[in-house]
Amino acid sequence: MAKSRFPEIQGGGSLILAWQVRGKRVLVVGGGEVAAGRIYNVLNADAKVTVISPREGLNEEVAYRVEQKQVDLVDRKFEPSDLDNVDMVLTAVDDPEASTQIYKLCKERKLPANIADVPPECDFYFGSVHRDGPLQIMVSTNGNGPKLANIVRRQIATNLPDNIGAAIQKVGTLRRRLRKVAPDPDEGPKRMQWMSKVCESWPLEDLCDMNDRDMEQLLGFYQPGKVPTLDQLRLHEQPGIVGFDGAFGWW
Repeated sequence: MAKSRFPEIQGGGSLILAWQVRGKRVLVVGGGEVAAGRIYNVLNADAKVTVISPREGLNEEVAYRVEQKQVDLVDRKFEPSDLDNVDMVLTAVDDPEASTQIYKLCKERKLPANIADVPPECDFYFGSVHRDGPLQIMVSTNGNGPKLANIVRRQIATNLPDNIGAAIQKVGTLRRRLRKVAPDPDEGPKRMQWMSKVCESWPLEDLCDMNDRDMEQLLGFYQPGKVPTLDQLRLHEQPGIVGFDGAFGWW
């Protein structure tokens, strides 16, 4: 049988997505070390977090989040009514039976839930995440080996350029300004193609060094579909230098 030109289906994986929870109401049941990690992750995603835990059970980090009013604390054990008006539930308590009961209640209400350290009772997993500004890279072992995911994530991070996060921020700014220059939805494919040219032809150092004036100059080359280098853009601005056209010729 001839080998297919399409990728083989492996199965057994997860659909890894960037879940937008900004402004969503996330309930965290528990206040220990694992809960602290969950809280940190969802706060980084700008969620509104409520923690259900007796105050005496809070670890140092969770207590700090409460003190700084980064999260709301309900000082008691979980009650079913806590699931009213929430969008996501995370549990991190040392009580398997109670955790299972919470998961079942979440399923009845169709609430996405993650039950710490119980993969079969998780609608989603937390991976090991590397963060550099807007850049996020997640490594998941689909619940098989969280520690190994952390090792793999560190290995990936050590091979990334130090300035990758700053470069991505500049690209994001350029992309937003391009949408203002060419707002027509029909321009979408051309915008994507031109931004791809910029990312492929400019080194990270130049992307980081690009300022507002450089962006304004560069956007002038969008319509002809050209991408000059940063040096070419700046050379054009120097006194006594002849002009520079969109085809990279001199006039």
